[in-house]
Amino acid sequence: MTTVLPAAETGRKSVLPLLAAATTMILWASAFIAIRSTGAHYGPGALALGRLLTGAAALSAVAALRPRSIPRGRAALLVLAYGVLWFGVYAVFVNAAERHLDAGTTALVVNVGPILIAVLAGIYLKEGFPRSLMLGLVIAFAGVAVVAAATSTGRHDPVGVLLALGAAALYAVGVLLQKQALRTVDAFTATWLGCVAGAVACLPYAPALIRDLTAAPASATAGVVYLGLFPTAIAFATWAYALQRMSAGRLSSSSYLVPGIAVLLSWLLLSEVPPPAALAGGALCLAGVAVARWGS
Repeated sequence: MTTVLPAAETGRKSVLPLLAAATTMILWASAFIAIRSTGAHYGPGALALGRLLTGAAALSAVAALRPRSIPRGRAALLVLAYGVLWFGVYAVFVNAAERHLDAGTTALVVNVGPILIAVLAGIYLKEGFPRSLMLGLVIAFAGVAVVAAATSTGRHDPVGVLLALGAAALYAVGVLLQKQALRTVDAFTATWLGCVAGAVACLPYAPALIRDLTAAPASATAGVVYLGLFPTAIAFATWAYALQRMSAGRLSSSSYLVPGIAVLLSWLLLSEVPPPAALAGGALCLAGVAVARWGS
């Protein structure tokens, strides 16, 4: 017997993943603002550890409210792997890359990730290569390139490029591992344990964190706490919720919105007025994501 869901219930189930994805993109974009203000006072490893410890503590407090089923076997290994690679090593790479590259160039290089995800998901997760998805990725990537060119300071350090490319690869691999883990693990548990795994992987930076913590101003430390609570704990939880209900390729295409949103937040919060070309690039990003979503 087939159960027919009411139209309102069906609509809610289709809208919630989109709202979750939008929340993730906005919070991840805000991370660029917070990293910019805290990076001068915290080293890449110390900043990653402080952010992850804060996020892990917040998620653990929520997890303690009711019993959780801890994954075992292959699922546990998948969660551990993407937690170390995406939550941990990725954060260190991005923090380090922004010490060598300007924000626009870093955003451009890291956003190679969604293309890698779409290709790898098509091959290994059998998601295929829908024409609308591939066209949308190309359009959105062009938008990112325009934003990067418009906001670039002209610094192109080879070390920074390699770090950003490494972050893009870790992002792609992390999403694919997480997508597989979410087949048997609920979104919150996957986020919680992934964040804990990332924090443990970054523990060698504990002495640096203690040293930076004693010297940094309160505003910089508040930035670290913000990064842990919002772009990490909340944003990764809403991402996992959306990823469990959408294909990896289509959801990752939404991350092309991050550079455009970051430019807008810089405008609103730091009074950095974006050039017209950056606004045009942001519009291209929106168009590309719309095209990528068209097929679904």
